[in-house]
Amino acid sequence: MDNTEENAIDLHGDEEIIEVIDLNETEPGPDDLAEDLEDVDFEDPGNADDDDDNEGWETEDEMEAEAERDDSELTFSKHTGSVFCVSLDPATNSLAVTGGEDDKAYVWRLSDGEVLLECTGHKDSVTCAVFSHDSSLVASGDMSGMIKVWRVETKEEIWSFEVGDLEWLEWHPCAPVLLAGTDDGSVWMWKVPAGDCKTFQSPACQATSGKVLPDGKRAVVGYEDGTVRVWDLKQGNAVHVIKGQDGHQGALTCLACNKDGSLVLTGSVDGSAKLINTTTGKVVGAFSVDGGKANKSKDEEDSNSVESVGFCNILPLIAVAYLDGTLAIYDLSTQVLRHRCQHEAGIVHLRWEESSSVVSTCSLDGALRLWDARSGNMVSEYHGHAAEILDFSVNREASLAVTASGDNQVKVFCLQRPDR
Repeated sequence: MDNTEENAIDLHGDEEIIEVIDLNETEPGPDDLAEDLEDVDFEDPGNADDDDDNEGWETEDEMEAEAERDDSELTFSKHTGSVFCVSLDPATNSLAVTGGEDDKAYVWRLSDGEVLLECTGHKDSVTCAVFSHDSSLVASGDMSGMIKVWRVETKEEIWSFEVGDLEWLEWHPCAPVLLAGTDDGSVWMWKVPAGDCKTFQSPACQATSGKVLPDGKRAVVGYEDGTVRVWDLKQGNAVHVIKGQDGHQGALTCLACNKDGSLVLTGSVDGSAKLINTTTGKVVGAFSVDGGKANKSKDEEDSNSVESVGFCNILPLIAVAYLDGTLAIYDLSTQVLRHRCQHEAGIVHLRWEESSSVVSTCSLDGALRLWDARSGNMVSEYHGHAAEILDFSVNREASLAVTASGDNQVKVFCLQRPDR
């Protein structure tokens, strides 16, 4: 029940009491009436059905209860600064690695929060932390470009390398090969721990996001100048360059590929998402929406940045999340906007569940929300953080979500839903 309904019911209850007082045989004096009426909130009868006046108002108790609400099963509190990244080990989904502002990464158990490995020796905030395809290795990277690889079982550091300011870090999907993109536009690839190295040179602007395609032979990289390149990892050359009118008109913020890697979805600060065929390098779709609630700026220059994109695995749907709080669900085949799921605050990330049509979002208001992409309805929402959620991961069964926040905490939420 929302607050406005609650208020309306209370008010009507009190009005009935007033009528009883009026009917009393002994006429009450004006003082008695005044006392009784002091406890009553009056609602303008002309506005009785108008909820808008009360919308957004919460009593102090309700606000306090909201602030104290914690739906999580477990809270990991070892970090002493904001936690920027979290990912789960792909083999068992029983371990998490988190990186933070305290220049550390931790590998810990989801069941009890037990730390298995503390990754030390970084000189700046750890913004990237990921497990290798078989979960035997974990890579941690800090903003200054120091990258370290640790063997989880023996808890030892087995390799390290320093690059320019780090933008992203990603393991190859089926080999102990690590890729990284940097501030100067370089993309690096190493065999770990041997250290054999290859670089993919491009224009002198940030390589802002990157993804190795499922075939393991190509990587798609997005750049600050709005270009997208499909790289052949073996030959070291760019197979496709998407630029100019085809490319984005601003820096890339995110990219994702579908299950077989035939399509890539890119998002940019220019407010658009583009669908690219990775075989031909052709742009086969473009998506954008009008501003939503959280976008306070009316400035034309200030376009609504795309923050996260993703493909549904089981239906021809894609999701695009915007800084203004709009989650847009599009039909992939017709490119028609199916649903707009509105958030009160900017969305940071979205993740589709592995084998359903549910898409989860984390946002600047510190909440995690699950949406059914078929209906556009919110399935559930989870609270517990005192600051924005900066990253999150969902396990394969979609029974757990792990969230990293600016409140220095990582939380594990049980995703219970009626259909399970």
